[in-house]
Amino acid sequence: MIHFFGSQDTKIYAVQAKAELSEETTNKLIWLFGNQPKIEASAIDAFFIGPRATMITPWSTNAVEITQNMGIEGIIRIEEFVAGKAEFDPMLSQEYSKLDQAVYTIDIEPEDIKAIEDIQAYNEQEGLALSEEEVEYLESVAERIGRPLTDSEVFGFSQVNSEHCRHKIFNGTFVIDGKTMPSSLFKMIRKTSEENPNEIVSAYKDNVAFVKGPKATQFAPATADKPDFYTEKEFDSVLSLKAETHNFPTTVEPFNGAATGAGGEIRDRLAGGQGSLPLAGTAVYMTAYSRLKEERPWEDAMPARKWLYQTPIDILIKASNGASDFGNKFGQPLIAGSVLTFEHDEAGRKLGFDKVIMQAGGIGYGKKQQALKEKPETGDKIVILGGDNYRIGMGGAAVSSADTGAFSSGIELNAIQRSNPEMQKRAANAIRGMVESDENTIVSIHDHGAGGHLNCLSELVEETGGLIDLDKLPVGDPTLSAKEIIGNESQERMGLVIGAEEIKTLKTIADR
Repeated sequence: MIHFFGSQDTKIYAVQAKAELSEETTNKLIWLFGNQPKIEASAIDAFFIGPRATMITPWSTNAVEITQNMGIEGIIRIEEFVAGKAEFDPMLSQEYSKLDQAVYTIDIEPEDIKAIEDIQAYNEQEGLALSEEEVEYLESVAERIGRPLTDSEVFGFSQVNSEHCRHKIFNGTFVIDGKTMPSSLFKMIRKTSEENPNEIVSAYKDNVAFVKGPKATQFAPATADKPDFYTEKEFDSVLSLKAETHNFPTTVEPFNGAATGAGGEIRDRLAGGQGSLPLAGTAVYMTAYSRLKEERPWEDAMPARKWLYQTPIDILIKASNGASDFGNKFGQPLIAGSVLTFEHDEAGRKLGFDKVIMQAGGIGYGKKQQALKEKPETGDKIVILGGDNYRIGMGGAAVSSADTGAFSSGIELNAIQRSNPEMQKRAANAIRGMVESDENTIVSIHDHGAGGHLNCLSELVEETGGLIDLDKLPVGDPTLSAKEIIGNESQERMGLVIGAEEIKTLKTIADR
């Protein structure tokens, strides 16, 4: 049942509850919404902008929790709807000609699993960025197993094997003037640490690298699964330094692109070894000329191009806001950064940062004894921490590996993630509880980034194999197909392996 509070001329709060609201509950909600009255009508005939029915917002998650803390039971969802027509982000919001009891109703059935007979056509249709060699390989697999591959299988291969995730160019054979070089680009990068290991504890084999740190004092509760006194404990530390790019998402949707770039980099520092902790972040932006001011003659050397999605100045403003917003809401300060703008005309060839470069970085720390992952064993459990599955970031790993504008705007916009720092903070707090315990029972941990469950969970059990029960994955959008459940990039999730007997402790920490 939907109950409405507020004013149809300004803003409406639509409260989904399991039953009628008592007078006491109604009065509490009126107070919560800033003394906005309850509207005694089952429908409001006016125009509104509000969240998509299939997307429970982070705001709603927090609002419902507030009602629970107020002793109100039975509230399922609360969303804000703003009166009148205005600009809005179609990835997050939609227009409503009226608000009624069907405002959260979803009349879409999940798509059935599809058998893909023509892999090349499906590749082009879905923007999977598969090369001719990869299409031929998948066709040979289908022939070998005696059946067509499913949409989940083709889609999954495209994400896990994408340039974004595999670094195939960096790991590929390096040829200059027809001569094969003895080292790949990646081997050349690794060579510095191989020849000068110094204080390196872990490098090029985890979500983040560690170097030996000082002795440090942990100030934390004596136990994490129940209320307890704070104590001081000395430990040998490792320091983490991490950077990653979030170029394509920031080019297309700067605020959420940069926000989830910052969030993804934080998750990498959470997922080092058997768990580690983030401290502070940085951000770097590289765009074409901003043309912010007229008195910059060097910016007139080339005419401003017609941008497909966002202008450079829009990107610099919105991306900066997005990265800072995530850090502030998560609780990690953004302490440093830089901006570089560049355009150049060389023999008629125009060069510049067409696809924006956005680098999120940061520092953190962990315990030396927890700096290396352990190998999963038979009977260990695979656990997901964080939010539900939504139709977010579908195909992000593949689309990020292609030129911006190579696919339709629908495919590219569908590949962008949405920011939910509050949910990530909850997952981080659970991991912190394990890391700061006398015995951290996490065996291995990875974050959900490009490719979603496909990449994260396969990385967790890469050495051993494992069983993932699709029906146990939490689904926030009931219209998701099997392909969308396993491949979406809903952010703020961590995957980990833990001993079966330790699940209870982790669940208690997570519940708290």
